[in-house]
Amino acid sequence: MNGFEYLKPGIVLGSILYAIIGVLMFWISFIIIDKLTPYKLWEEIVEHKNMALAVVVAAMCISIGQIVAAAIHG
Repeated sequence: MNGFEYLKPGIVLGSILYAIIGVLMFWISFIIIDKLTPYKLWEEIVEHKNMALAVVVAAMCISIGQIVAAAIHG
């Protein structure tokens, strides 16, 4: 049973809690960045098919995700 310590309820619930916190932080930061830009990011990407903006937003998403993961992990 020593190999399954990560399946303890406290560890599983903690992981779920950190995942929820990380997703909320990511979503809030995306909304803030969307408000700071002069146009709607989602509308520009989906309706106007702005591929360059989609790549920039993807890079931003990866960066924010790494920051959130580092903040939670360490």
